[in-house]
Amino acid sequence: MSKVNDIDKLDKQILSILMLNAKKAYTDIAKQLYVSGGTIHVRMKKLEDAGIVKGYNLEVDHAKLGYDICAFLGIYLDKSSLYENVAKELEGIPEIVGAHYTTGLYNIFAKILCRDTNHLRDVLHRIQEVKGIQRTETFISLEESINRPIAIEKEEEEMTTSP
Repeated sequence: MSKVNDIDKLDKQILSILMLNAKKAYTDIAKQLYVSGGTIHVRMKKLEDAGIVKGYNLEVDHAKLGYDICAFLGIYLDKSSLYENVAKELEGIPEIVGAHYTTGLYNIFAKILCRDTNHLRDVLHRIQEVKGIQRTETFISLEESINRPIAIEKEEEEMTTSP
């Protein structure tokens, strides 16, 4: 697996541009960074092969598609050793759009998208039936305040200017 040291400033600039707009044409990125389009293609291939770029996603407004409820779920397991089995079961529930194995109060913290509260209740029931789950705590999001990629170029600038 590639380390941060294996990528240079140009790689980070390319990533920063694409993390803000994955549809931006390589030729436009090349013009912006004063390099050739071929350079961008080669760099992106290198980043993909290194596993740094894992895929490309489309961001949509779920509420406009009828998914008005975003909830977070803290999941307590009977035993931490059940994590892998429970995670596999949770993958089969399409409304779970993200899940993390965590430290702290919960073993798993999941993000769920539902159409309405009735749909959420049904999803929670399916989750609570998974063998190995002891109990859950639900948090309904009222509004998303921040959703952004990490500012990798700014981070590098701060690291090089710090005493």
